[in-house]
Amino acid sequence: TPLFNQVGKTPLFNQCELQKPNMTENGLGNRVLNMDTMNPNVKRVEYAVRGPIVQRALQIEKELKEGVEKPFTEVIKANIGDAHAMGQKPITFLRQVVALCTYPDLLEDDKFPEDAKNRARRILQACGGGSIGAYSASPGIEIIRQDVAKYIEKRDGGIPSDPDSIYLSTGASDAIVTMLKLLTSGEGKNRTGVMISIPQYPLYSAALAELAAVQISYYLDEDKCWSLDVNELRRAVKAAREHCNPRALCIINPGNPTGQVQSRQCIEDVIRFAAEEHLFLMADEVYQDNVYAEGCQFHSFKKVLFEMGPEYSSVVELVSFHSTSKCFMGECGFRGGYMEVVNMDPEVKLQLTKLVSVRLCPPIPGQALLDLVVNPPQPDEPSYATFIKERTANLDILAEKAKMTEQVLNTVPGIHCNPVQGAMYTFPRLSLPEKAINAAKEKGQAPDMFYCMKLLEETGICLVPGSGFGQRDGTYHFRMTILPATEKLKVVLEKIREFHKRFTEEFS
Repeated sequence: TPLFNQVGKTPLFNQCELQKPNMTENGLGNRVLNMDTMNPNVKRVEYAVRGPIVQRALQIEKELKEGVEKPFTEVIKANIGDAHAMGQKPITFLRQVVALCTYPDLLEDDKFPEDAKNRARRILQACGGGSIGAYSASPGIEIIRQDVAKYIEKRDGGIPSDPDSIYLSTGASDAIVTMLKLLTSGEGKNRTGVMISIPQYPLYSAALAELAAVQISYYLDEDKCWSLDVNELRRAVKAAREHCNPRALCIINPGNPTGQVQSRQCIEDVIRFAAEEHLFLMADEVYQDNVYAEGCQFHSFKKVLFEMGPEYSSVVELVSFHSTSKCFMGECGFRGGYMEVVNMDPEVKLQLTKLVSVRLCPPIPGQALLDLVVNPPQPDEPSYATFIKERTANLDILAEKAKMTEQVLNTVPGIHCNPVQGAMYTFPRLSLPEKAINAAKEKGQAPDMFYCMKLLEETGICLVPGSGFGQRDGTYHFRMTILPATEKLKVVLEKIREFHKRFTEEFS
């Protein structure tokens, strides 16, 4: 029985041209979705951290398992900040509570400390049906948002934080993309422009490409340890106003991929600039516990904003992000995170709540884990001593590896590495022979991509070329995480030293 038009009672298929697909032998001829009909913005998306080199690394791993002869026995993935994949041990208390929440029968097990059980009971009581398998409210479980607000207040020396301005998220990435969606509008010269640092974390450029927003690049100063100069911000925004409407400024502090920690003075300058240029500030602070260098300290943008007084704290719009994936936890797979909005228009805030409700809620295990990060064991609780010991050990080891990475790479002629002040990465500059640059061009590759691919094929070490993060023309870099276990990191650094020498000789 055909479907009928309700007005004329004629078959619907008579009113439109129903064209049968031109089927090929395999039945997949005239596809509805192909490279010509797909969303063109998606084709512009690039994400170097999991790009061609990583795909090749996966192929090589498969080849090794199949017995293919290689000049190495394993692939070492130093391309991504995945702490547990690199051997970092989970924090006991975090995993105990998550285990109890996941399988509540363990609450009867004497092997678990009482404070872990109490945390699990509190979280489960806030879940629908007492189960982390239930949905939560779209902005996140209320008591966890309250705990996040208390954590922020304590971190920032008593500056108030409103739980209703806290949105839990699927890692920080989810929250960042959500905010960029809210900010993007207009056409032509009125299209939203978003200022991002170069080098940058590719999430930002990828999200802007997908949203068809305009990327406004500002360059960090490599010669001054990747510092941010407000004069460079002014140059970038002035140039951008010729072709778009700059509306937001993104800052990553501590920095990814560059590992710098912004000074308080720098943050004040950025806030003044945002106020002058009427820009929405986005502060990516997921590495806030990862500060290693002497004289460096993490300052939250919110704390500095409010300490600058009402001239700024009452007008500058700010959103800040944090995550369970980095710092001392490294719990990337749980996808826990949050954002806090400050000075957001109340009507826009309602729209934000509507937008996050479309994806129902962030993963509940990730929310539970986040609660333990912002509300850790207290000094009078049985898990406190072990928690502090493990937390301190993780951060101390990272600090040692940051220093070692800088020192070793700076002994290699043709590699210059700035101090790794914070975060989990180094972004050293490469001096490449002209012959190597020409060889890369012949293969249609960026010179540092050519370098990193050759490094992978000869040593099994997987790094990300600097061209995937953005860099000044004529400069070449790679990003390497400092996460491998200390002994393995020594091997990685020694292999890079030996490879760079061979590479330079081959192309000299």
